[in-house]
Amino acid sequence: MSEDVRATTVLLVGAMLIKLFITDAYARYVRVGMGWWLLVAGILLVALGLASVVRVLRPATLTVHDDDHNHSLRIGWLLLAPVVALLLVTPPSLGSFGVDRNAAVSVTSGGRTFSTLPAGPPVTMTLLEYGERVADQHGASFGSVSVRLTGFVVDAGDSAGFRIARYQIACCAADAVASVVRVTGAPGDRPARDQWVTIVGGFQRSADDMPQIAVTGVTPISAPPDPYE
Repeated sequence: MSEDVRATTVLLVGAMLIKLFITDAYARYVRVGMGWWLLVAGILLVALGLASVVRVLRPATLTVHDDDHNHSLRIGWLLLAPVVALLLVTPPSLGSFGVDRNAAVSVTSGGRTFSTLPAGPPVTMTLLEYGERVADQHGASFGSVSVRLTGFVVDAGDSAGFRIARYQIACCAADAVASVVRVTGAPGDRPARDQWVTIVGGFQRSADDMPQIAVTGVTPISAPPDPYE
């Protein structure tokens, strides 16, 4: 790879990182708290790339006539295509396609962990916590209290209902695992696949190991800025 290709690659990668930070799109790939580190890395790469570009643009004293070398230069420039594509189009966050193809959160019950939810308005919780409470003493901590969950629709489901999911990540999207909850009793038409929804309902026992909730309301929403729990 020639020096001008290397310089341009570094410059574009830095610009891409800065763009991801400014648009908050970086949250689709890494933890929100890592955004400032990406910005710092982007600024450093842009500075390094600009310095290299300036050096490359200085008058050259050597002319290259080797056809094989020119061919390798053309291949080097093609390596910039993925970086330019990311600058122009930002891929979406992980969705329903990967839920059944990647690892899923599996929760098993041990000793009693959760106290009973307080009576009152619906309690907002993550899908992961909902699954943990379902596994803990067969959902005893729910009592008759309603909960509020947010996730994206995995599929249209079956006669029992449809599923919603949300990914958990430790560092980045590469290590994502999904928490999945089956929704039953939803009024009206079922939401489309990958549609984000907020649901309100109560704990319901299921015939299998999947956490299940009987809902009283389903509200379509826009994808949250941070799609991960």
